[in-house]
Amino acid sequence: MSGEFTQGIKRNWRQFTLQVLTVFAVGLTMGSQRNVVPIMGEETFGVESLLVIGSFVVSFGIVKAVLNLYSGKWADTYGRKPILIAGWVAAIPIPFILIYAPSWSWIAVGNVLLGVNQGVAWSMSMISKIELAGPGERGLAAGIDEAFGYTGVAAGAWLTGVIAAQYSLRPEPFYFLAAVIIVAILIAVVLIEETLPYAEAEAKAAADAEPDGGTREAELSFTEIVKRATYKDRTLFTAAQAGHVENFVDTLVWIAFPIFLVSQGLNVAQVGVVVGVHSAAYFLQVYTGRLGDRVGRKPPIVAGFFLAGAGVLGMVLVEGYALWILFSALSGVGMALHYPNLIAVASDAAHPLWRSTGLGVYRLWRDLGYAVGAVLIGLSVDLISIDAAFYATAIAMFLSGGLVVVWMEETHPELGTHEPPSVDLEAENTPTEN
Repeated sequence: MSGEFTQGIKRNWRQFTLQVLTVFAVGLTMGSQRNVVPIMGEETFGVESLLVIGSFVVSFGIVKAVLNLYSGKWADTYGRKPILIAGWVAAIPIPFILIYAPSWSWIAVGNVLLGVNQGVAWSMSMISKIELAGPGERGLAAGIDEAFGYTGVAAGAWLTGVIAAQYSLRPEPFYFLAAVIIVAILIAVVLIEETLPYAEAEAKAAADAEPDGGTREAELSFTEIVKRATYKDRTLFTAAQAGHVENFVDTLVWIAFPIFLVSQGLNVAQVGVVVGVHSAAYFLQVYTGRLGDRVGRKPPIVAGFFLAGAGVLGMVLVEGYALWILFSALSGVGMALHYPNLIAVASDAAHPLWRSTGLGVYRLWRDLGYAVGAVLIGLSVDLISIDAAFYATAIAMFLSGGLVVVWMEETHPELGTHEPPSVDLEAENTPTEN
């Protein structure tokens, strides 16, 4: 591997730290809508249907999912930095829409831009950390990425809640959001460096170590990568469904937690604490990602699904501010256990030259969970009760975790048993007859 592009977190600590600041800013941007915006739906715009309120999460999830896929593809072609900058430029109108929107439909449409920002900026920051770190610290890099990203979400939810409680639901909380976006753009343009050469150096080192030069894995087409990560590889299929279902919890926290807690008598600042502590628990991913590097990916994934499901279920089985904080945190700890290790599974199975695209496929299916979860949760609340949304989400987590137990193979570079499915490049590149 070229000495100039030698991987390792310690060796590349300056750029790694800047990428951490970037993902923290992405989290702050997302968190600014976790507490205040759902309450705005009821109190500012008079929307009573949770399915309609959830429409802004549907638009967010669909756009973020698609941008995850294509930003990964574009980044493998054009580099990480220009795509990162584009993601932040897309965020510039968000605070203005939130401040001046005359109706709830404007919020839903405006959230398309949040989906662009999250799908592009978070994806680029994540892949850059993985490339700077290298194979031996892949889980740790993913854990740090998710930990600081969701710590940003927690901080954004808490800060906007405090600002809203002190002043009003808008415009004051979104002045803070505008400042975050400006600082993030400056960091991306002035300080961030391109990390694609690290992936190319890693690929060259891997090719030199393989008898065939690693060409069969390196030359997969975009279509073949999508097929492999979606259904051809059973382990990656299992990871994709797990990522999809895990975002039901994130959606529940986003749209149902605030409304449920307000209905139980909490004020907006207290809601910010309960919602924020869930996301704050994601900081444990610094340790759970490292845990996956040491014991394998599968054990923390399985434990995380059952723990997160139990935390969600507990929210509707208890009463009281302190207990809601406890079970919100418990579900967050469960998410922290499996979140970075699912990313590591997708990274382990990808060749360095198309890792960004492969991760994009995983994140496509994962973040479509926002849209599907918002619809299912909204229908559960509108047709049955808000408690039903919590029960349904918990059951989905238990079932998905069970599928991981049965179908997922270990992908750890040293401890793993997973072998990628064979691919016939000649057959793939031969035109089919009509």
